[in-house]
Amino acid sequence: MVGNKTTYEDGDGVRKNITELIEGAKKANGVLEARQLAMRIFEDYTVSWYWIVIGLVIAMMMSLLFIVLLRFLAGIMVWVMIVMVILVLGYGIFHCYMEYARLRGEAGSEISLVDLGFQTDLRVYLHLRQTWMAFMIILSILEVIIILLLIFLRKRILIAIALIKEASRAVGYVMCSMLYPLVTFFLLCLCIAYWASTAVFLSTSNEAIYKIFGDITTCPVTGKTCNPETFSSSNESRLCPGAHCQFAFYGGESAYHRALLGLQIFNAFMFFWLSNFVLALGQVTLAGAFASYYWALHKPDDLPAFPLFSSFSRALRYHTGSLAFGALILAIVQIIRVMLEYLDQRLKAADNKFAKFLMTCLKCCFWCLEKFIRFLNRNAYIMIAIYGTNFCTSAKNAFFLLMRNIIRVAVLDKVTDFLFLLGKLLIVGSVGILAFFFFTHRIRIIQDTAPPLNYYWVPILTVIIGSYLIAHGFFSVYGMCVDTLFLCFLEDLERNDGSAERPYFMSSNLKKLLNKTNKKLAES
Repeated sequence: MVGNKTTYEDGDGVRKNITELIEGAKKANGVLEARQLAMRIFEDYTVSWYWIVIGLVIAMMMSLLFIVLLRFLAGIMVWVMIVMVILVLGYGIFHCYMEYARLRGEAGSEISLVDLGFQTDLRVYLHLRQTWMAFMIILSILEVIIILLLIFLRKRILIAIALIKEASRAVGYVMCSMLYPLVTFFLLCLCIAYWASTAVFLSTSNEAIYKIFGDITTCPVTGKTCNPETFSSSNESRLCPGAHCQFAFYGGESAYHRALLGLQIFNAFMFFWLSNFVLALGQVTLAGAFASYYWALHKPDDLPAFPLFSSFSRALRYHTGSLAFGALILAIVQIIRVMLEYLDQRLKAADNKFAKFLMTCLKCCFWCLEKFIRFLNRNAYIMIAIYGTNFCTSAKNAFFLLMRNIIRVAVLDKVTDFLFLLGKLLIVGSVGILAFFFFTHRIRIIQDTAPPLNYYWVPILTVIIGSYLIAHGFFSVYGMCVDTLFLCFLEDLERNDGSAERPYFMSSNLKKLLNKTNKKLAES
């Protein structure tokens, strides 16, 4: 404000309001602050990068140590988890009973849930005895179900523990498998780079469109396209002296420009196909290496010299078509999900409840379909690595084999999920806490060693995210090992009978659990 005026002349004879200048200054200030923030974060990385690397190395060592400990402590960890769940549910039942007894005789506590009806304040329900009775009944039913499952599935839990221990031995004999996620990461980076560069080329291959800007009331050609090089000498310029030919947007009217959206969709589809192929190649490679361990009768003497390299060579030479076909099915489902998300964003403005309901159902169905295809593909790739059959035959055989052993599948899946979750939480939590105390100068012994930082959360978050990715990479290999050995174990039970012609290939612990033995050839 100058005096009592809130407007100013911009130099071209146009008067503008001072609020426009304030908005521009705010935007410019935001850009400067963002640049300053980026510079400070970059400075923090330059002085702390080697400490971040040390933290990631610690996470890698802890991941390896956890996998080694699973070989000896898997049974203890699983049973401790089961006992803790039973104890927590028991305490919940006790707490509900105490609350139910405490509310006896209090005013209003005897009102039933039906008479109370629906209340927006959920705390109202906690003052009713019937609520705590319902909680106590539900927790008691869960407690009984878990105890019954524990009694009847005890043997299957022991088999799952034995398979997890056997997976640790397999990883120990094929240690180079722990480095294979780096190969997958490198190939995925190539896929992302190819997709991103193609998407940028497509989005910038449009033509610059210029339009006439002027007063609509006095200039009839406002909004029409123009050429900035010839506009000053054109009829439109003489017709509208105050008009300007300015850039409007990138676009085009040719058939190529009209097909750009379709080309971008095809580019995204190819990205999904390539990335799924890379992941499938990694799964078949790891499955082949671990299957060669299981089907070695005398471990580790019968193992090939380089099991991982041999499996990778077989996958590329013989199974490329099967991997591409499995990746294609998954890519089709994923691109349909992307198109549904795009349509959902476009339909948000429309107030059509039926269309929103239908879109939600379609998104849910295709999400479930993608999960199922991922599960089927993973087991099909294991069967491809074992037998070398095509994708459809392997998927059919794997599906029916798992369905014949559905209870074992469910038990093994839940046990391994718990152990992997426990391992990730332990590794990420330990390294994150260590990084927090180090970068905030709270460790007195090395207090002066920690670098001075603008934002201490920058290296801490980097270490936490990196530790999670490292742990996820290690446990993905371990999970593939468990799944491969499990399918091999099921095949071993169905194909062999322990005779001299068809001996069991499973470990001695698994044979002992199932009361299976191999009969030796009679000596002549």
